[in-house]
Amino acid sequence: MYNRYAALPKPAEIRARTVANPGAGAHRYGALFVTTFTVFALMAIFAFNAKARGAPDSFADLVEKLSPAVVNISSTQTVHAPSQGLPQLPKGHPFEDFFKDFGNRGGGETDRKATSLGSGFVINAAEGYVITNNHVIEGAEEIKVIFQDGVKLSATLVGTDPKTDIAVLKVDPTRHDLVDVKWGNSDKSRVGDWVLAIGNPYGLGGTVTAGIISASGRDIRSGPYDDYIQTDASINKGNSGGPLFNMDGQVIGINTAIFSQSGGSIGIGFSVPSGLARPVAEQLIEFGKTSRGWLGVVIQPVTDELAEGLDLKNTDGVLVAGVPEDGPAFKSGVKAGDVILNFNGEKVTEPRELSRLVADSKVGSEVTVELWRNGKKMDVKVTLGELEKAETAMASGASGEADSQETVEILGMELAAINDTVREQLGLAEDVKGVVITNVESSSEAAEKDIRTGDILLEAQLEPVTSLDQLKTRFKEIEATDKKSVLLLLKRGQNSRFVALKLEKDS
Repeated sequence: MYNRYAALPKPAEIRARTVANPGAGAHRYGALFVTTFTVFALMAIFAFNAKARGAPDSFADLVEKLSPAVVNISSTQTVHAPSQGLPQLPKGHPFEDFFKDFGNRGGGETDRKATSLGSGFVINAAEGYVITNNHVIEGAEEIKVIFQDGVKLSATLVGTDPKTDIAVLKVDPTRHDLVDVKWGNSDKSRVGDWVLAIGNPYGLGGTVTAGIISASGRDIRSGPYDDYIQTDASINKGNSGGPLFNMDGQVIGINTAIFSQSGGSIGIGFSVPSGLARPVAEQLIEFGKTSRGWLGVVIQPVTDELAEGLDLKNTDGVLVAGVPEDGPAFKSGVKAGDVILNFNGEKVTEPRELSRLVADSKVGSEVTVELWRNGKKMDVKVTLGELEKAETAMASGASGEADSQETVEILGMELAAINDTVREQLGLAEDVKGVVITNVESSSEAAEKDIRTGDILLEAQLEPVTSLDQLKTRFKEIEATDKKSVLLLLKRGQNSRFVALKLEKDS
């Protein structure tokens, strides 16, 4: 191989030639300097180009390849709405007898069909599987998948996972020539990488936007496994469920949410990373449901004050606040007050991290949990249970226990006081105060916003709620104001979130 540097004269040779022929030496030295400078300049240019991958001249080729796999999702459901009825006329009005003949003088409810639009993408053309968001099709009675060429196919729901807001649909692959896309590795994506979002904003059809990954690992408090990719590629209403592509044309995210005070894009959008979405989608395709590992602990972050009291050097790890007696951790000797430092070889620094590690683990597998107890480290072996089965048992236990208790019905929810049995079955720490939701009407706004049996209501309009009497009093106070909705703080497991529900005021 030719080595450019081997052909250059040595310094001693340069000096000798300069003495023998000063003019020639100076000329050759100048030529050498120019050549050397040119070499290093070219090397610097090549190195910069290799290190920094600039924006492509055009995304057109990539868009042309990917667009046929991106679809629009149209879902239809029946909603109940107050009937406008006929006008109430004062006695003696000239048209009183006329409207009497129609019978109905107003009031009641009517059913109407509501259609919502979203996006999705084909992940398996041979089998007809389509990925979208759970909230795009939640409660739908009819789902249509609309392709780039306008072809509409009816879709069946394979399975959903509200925790990660993912749903899998299936269409008949013999009815249309399907094109699919492949999953990419979101863990290899870096902040600053170029990305493309393709979807159906505001029902406009296939729309392409480009941007970069603005941040990763975002927690927007939408669920227990939040780990969003943040992007400045424009995402708007209707983009939900659509794919976020890397420059290799692979799906590294599912566009799910935006941060906006106006409702439109301000350059802060969030996508479920493929590292989280792919295993969920594969479980839904194979089993029709998810199957997550369950450790059986109630956890909270380690603060500086807690770290000092526990003789910890830093705030890494998560503090065990409660251990349900029917859970795997209790059977393995884990106690309230333990700090989990390591889960099956992975360091744990915060609750969200542990939740995801446990959920990603195989049900029935034995894992090693490193604990900090009484100023020392120790390992325990735990055989993981299944989270979904545990949640079902907890919810039915909470509901069953409340059957003999007083309940209050508010905004489509039934609520009861928290007693010792409910506290134990839901793994609630002693310092958790509130009321438990024992039932949620399927057609209510509460159900639409994913409020479930077993959730704990902690606050109503920023005021704590610790008893049913206090709850009733608080709602009377709120209804007496001019507020159109009430802000509720709810707790599910180790996660809390605010939900706003419209008030049902007498008109």
